[in-house]
Amino acid sequence: MKKITKLLIANRGEIAYRIARTAHRMGIASVAVYSEADHDALHVSACDEAVAIGPAAASQSYLNQQAIIDAARLCGADAIHPGYGFLSENATFASACRAAGLVFVGPSADAISAMGDKAEAKAVMQKAGVPTVPGYSGNTQDDKTLAGEADRTGYPLLIKAVGGGGGRGMRIVRDAASFGEALASARREALSAFGSDAVLLERLIENGRHIEVQVFGDSHGNVVHLFERDCSAQRRHQKIIEEAPSPFVDETLRERLGGWAVAAARAVAYEGAGTVEFIVDADGNAFFLEMNTRLQVEHPVTEMITGLDLVEWQLRVACGEELPLGQEQISLCGHGIEARLYAEDPDNGFMPQAGPVAHFEPPQGTPTIRVDSGVATGCVVPPDYDAMVAKFIVQGADRAEAIALLQRLIADTPLFGIKTNSGFLMRLVGSDAFRRGEMTTRMIDDWIGSGGSPVHAASVTDHDFALAAIISALNPGGDWYRSSGVAETGIELQCGAERRKVLLRFERGRLALAKVGDVAIAIDGAVVAGSVLALTLQGRTVRHAYHANGGQIAFANNGEVLVFEERLAPGSAREKSDPLRPVAPVTGVVTRVLVEAGTEVVAGAALAVIEAMKMETTVAATVDGRVNIVHIVEGGQAKAGMVVCEIEGEGK
Repeated sequence: MKKITKLLIANRGEIAYRIARTAHRMGIASVAVYSEADHDALHVSACDEAVAIGPAAASQSYLNQQAIIDAARLCGADAIHPGYGFLSENATFASACRAAGLVFVGPSADAISAMGDKAEAKAVMQKAGVPTVPGYSGNTQDDKTLAGEADRTGYPLLIKAVGGGGGRGMRIVRDAASFGEALASARREALSAFGSDAVLLERLIENGRHIEVQVFGDSHGNVVHLFERDCSAQRRHQKIIEEAPSPFVDETLRERLGGWAVAAARAVAYEGAGTVEFIVDADGNAFFLEMNTRLQVEHPVTEMITGLDLVEWQLRVACGEELPLGQEQISLCGHGIEARLYAEDPDNGFMPQAGPVAHFEPPQGTPTIRVDSGVATGCVVPPDYDAMVAKFIVQGADRAEAIALLQRLIADTPLFGIKTNSGFLMRLVGSDAFRRGEMTTRMIDDWIGSGGSPVHAASVTDHDFALAAIISALNPGGDWYRSSGVAETGIELQCGAERRKVLLRFERGRLALAKVGDVAIAIDGAVVAGSVLALTLQGRTVRHAYHANGGQIAFANNGEVLVFEERLAPGSAREKSDPLRPVAPVTGVVTRVLVEAGTEVVAGAALAVIEAMKMETTVAATVDGRVNIVHIVEGGQAKAGMVVCEIEGEGK
């Protein structure tokens, strides 16, 4: 039986930090690897040792198999844990690790190959008696064949990358006319993310629920399931909130799903942690989607309801031990929910964000709350990787208690410095549909497309502007304080497109009144201590965490982080942009330039495609005109705010 003494973690961010915690608890030394972009990352300092493996680009660092194996040899590691993403489901890497005499903490290369190819996986599942979604998963991949198979499958349908997951290389197609462009886009994204542009086609199950089952197998032939997780709360096939057990699944369906998941794992002699994913329609009919041959992002939800450490189970199984528990010994307790904190701007098309984290201090974990984070105060979120920076995880005695705990945790743990989806998470968790357990995989996308939905942010209020002005006045270093008498002074603030002037009145050295337009707010008391404003209005005291940096003030209000700027100068980035000089909305790689000097464009025409954090973003014209100059090139880097091209025409 093997014994792991030093574990190299071939990953980054929150999952690398999380794996290191379990390794330390088990007395196993840990080794981090890092790219040039992650030199000062949190996971680097969390491990006992760290080895540099290459440039920021994942292809030259976290996907560089030889560099990672060389790092393991350099530090004397005897095992490699791949985490999730990157090389975690790469059969070649699993084989290379074992050929190098290293324990690969994961399933066999054969199991990874069988389940990693979605087409082969469907064939294996059909043979094992697991129901699958109708569609096409053949090897013939020319456009004509795929178009014909799409017609045979019928619309609407789903194009899916054969070699990956996580929503990459996936497109919904509703009619034959849009199939060609959707196929080309899916192939480009799949090739970039997974190194293969092969796809399969599946009938789209509208208003379905994404239910997955955690499975574990060992080298002794034992296989168990650890119940299901509901991952239906998604945007563009990217999971946002996961929970266990599913509010939709009854005991009969739970037993069926668990049985199919175990059969799927047995069909490939599965060892280690894996997840069997199903799409379930409104009538409770379930169909196999895919099997993820790794630890999932949402594994903490299962840990919360079972009381088990799944990374510990992985390490023990990798050493040749039997599963710690049999099926009858695994019980479900309470309700767990996980919400993913993404560095993105929900109010601007969910554009990925990058930059320094000014303040983020998650609380210490307890049996009922936990934050798995890859960042903390002073860290930098690079533009090169996935946008997820942390996960909020809770366990309640029941679902209602878990929702309340999650809302409190998000509200109490703001991240300042870059935009995140924290306010979006609060609105989603607070929506009637979520509270009733009615989420489907399309619901959030439908909400976003409709406007005025439960997840759209409310307008910034006069009260919000008053709070920002009060923080500016009382923040240490401000020159607003008056020692006696009555004094009034004003400040002009901007938040997004909204701009207000706030009048503040001081009486006998105390801030007494904030006035915004016709709204006057009498202040009983206002004190800042550390990074918290305690504001008393009509005998009621409320507290808001805040961060002030020069002329910028950010504060948290029920999970929403609002950012204000003082006295905006002309030409500020927040001023209205010039439609004749369209800019890159994100920092990333220019994958396509669709115009050149002399190209005639109309409003809405695509100008370029930029890939950031594995997602494609199209830059479009907002006016009619003729392109005069193009400032970017395919394969080059574009920074957020950089002018893409210059257009001659009307529209200023």
